[in-house]
Amino acid sequence: MFEYLVRKMENLFHKLGITDKASFFKFAKQFLKFGVVGVSNTLIHLGVYYLLLNFNVFYILANISGFLISVCNAYFWNSKFVFKNAQKKNIKSFIKSLSVYSFTFLLSNGLLYFYVEILYISEWVAPLINIVVITPINFLLNKFWAFCEDR
Repeated sequence: MFEYLVRKMENLFHKLGITDKASFFKFAKQFLKFGVVGVSNTLIHLGVYYLLLNFNVFYILANISGFLISVCNAYFWNSKFVFKNAQKKNIKSFIKSLSVYSFTFLLSNGLLYFYVEILYISEWVAPLINIVVITPINFLLNKFWAFCEDR
């Protein structure tokens, strides 16, 4: 069983382009940078979300508003700080990044609805659960598609 898991991890690392110690640290450093950008992005998103909830705006509309503001922040910092060695930044990479965030936004809203309406998790807590689910998906899609690096 342990050997099977090790083989699966090795295959996953290989698919992610992690073939040695240096490439692992490069990947980890980039993910940490993405996390720093993600924290600021999350604070903006949640700040707008909770501010609007405080004004009795419907939680889905509050989430949409937070998303629209935070996605522009995410693109700017991802292109300047996280994936700075990626392909030339242009309207195409912005649209691809926006597509990634739109996909994960729709997924996030679906999960938010599921958590609040089906599982009866507080609308104040549910977005925090989404962070754990959505962040790795966002990173991988941005890294390998929106800001695809030539290998």
